[in-house]
Amino acid sequence: MKKTYKYTLSALLILSAASCKKLNDFGKTNQVPDAVTTPIPSALIANVEKSVGGYSSTSGYAVTGGYYAQYFAETQYPGTSLYDLVQQNFAGDYNGTLYDAQTVINTPSSSKNAVAAATIMQQYIYWILTDNMGDLPYSQALQGIKAITPAYDTSEDIYKGIVTKTAAAVAALSGSGVEGDVVYGGDITKWKKFGNSLIILVTTQASKTTEADSWAKPAFASAVAGGYISTNDANFSVPYTADYHNPWYALYDGRKDEGESTTVTALTASLNDGRQLMFGGAANDPNNSNNAATPDNAETSSVGVPYGLGRTDANNFIAKNQGWAYIMRADIRLQTSPVIAVSASEVLLAVAEGVSLGWTSGTASTIYVSGIQASFDQWGVAAPSAGYLANVPFSAKNLAIQQYLAGYPNGHIGWNVWRKTGYPALTPAPAHSNTSGLIPRRLEYNSTELQTNTASAKAAIAREKGKNPGTDSQDNAVWWDVTGLAQ
Repeated sequence: MKKTYKYTLSALLILSAASCKKLNDFGKTNQVPDAVTTPIPSALIANVEKSVGGYSSTSGYAVTGGYYAQYFAETQYPGTSLYDLVQQNFAGDYNGTLYDAQTVINTPSSSKNAVAAATIMQQYIYWILTDNMGDLPYSQALQGIKAITPAYDTSEDIYKGIVTKTAAAVAALSGSGVEGDVVYGGDITKWKKFGNSLIILVTTQASKTTEADSWAKPAFASAVAGGYISTNDANFSVPYTADYHNPWYALYDGRKDEGESTTVTALTASLNDGRQLMFGGAANDPNNSNNAATPDNAETSSVGVPYGLGRTDANNFIAKNQGWAYIMRADIRLQTSPVIAVSASEVLLAVAEGVSLGWTSGTASTIYVSGIQASFDQWGVAAPSAGYLANVPFSAKNLAIQQYLAGYPNGHIGWNVWRKTGYPALTPAPAHSNTSGLIPRRLEYNSTELQTNTASAKAAIAREKGKNPGTDSQDNAVWWDVTGLAQ
């Protein structure tokens, strides 16, 4: 059973504290004999793993990032892709998955490997949260009543904390077995690779910052030397079941108003990229329906939905183009399809970047090609031809574009790539609803947070930089977004 104090005090407990004697008069009346009062680490590990799949697919963070990166286009209910003010209430993330991971860490009966695995996954989630909003509670978070109004750490310090804690967790892994592990089946070698891969992705994301060489470079080099995800059989691939549906399946279970955007379909067409065969499924093909009897026969589609249209124009488009593209073909978003949170292709491309920066030895162009090939293999399409590879020779621009494509449909990755590099070149939504007309570079804090942890939130807002410094603005930038900070 989770502790009630997690991030903020509940009004219920304040009342209980004021009248505890009266409540005690009821004796054991309100105790439930069959209730679980002792944490079960194996159940919590499995639950955190499933949640990681959500953070990498259709969570509010990933989907919003997907809109801003122009992976997706809205049709019936445009709003987020038009830059409506998105305020993500992260209290649920702390009270939920982050706290589940912390419970494993705090529980004496948890094995050393379970603690390490929970730590790595927890740091992965912190990475997503800080990339979306910037400064957040970190060092004082998840301490219950000891810190009910935790200070916000800077995003830079969170990044450094992620690297330090993940490295320590990797070092602690030994032997075999992680109770409840449904991803790697307790394979410690793969858990080590996952942890090192997270460090590689985090450090290269910070590569444009002024202090990267002092802390990111050595951490990157150490993670590369320790072994990372370089083949698809080591991907952090979260399984789902007929009872616990794949998030992308759930997205189309009723609503059918999300499409692959023309930004992606135009890019894949310009490169003659075979991954488009899997990136989009034809909306008018019955086999792309969740109720299809034979989804393996689903037709592909390269008819992207124009990005950033108002409702009328978007609906007119899909009415005239019945074969517009859903996000992925139905046969790879079944109820039981896995979600890949960290892939070999993403990690190899990050390693290629690090090598090009002189952070470790190797041949960047060779690793870059291996990353592209791993992505094609992951999607189950024919390997990239010599002609394809000749058209995308290793360069900073082509690396960024391949990272963008390898990340699809994980919006966290796509938005990160664009904010860091400016590639691919994106045009803001024509029907944008925000005043600046700019593609957002961060999410604003939720108003509830400003009311319940006022001093800490205001201190974080005062530190914001970018277009509107010192204000809580979606046009400001997170600390590694050098371009956004210079606006």
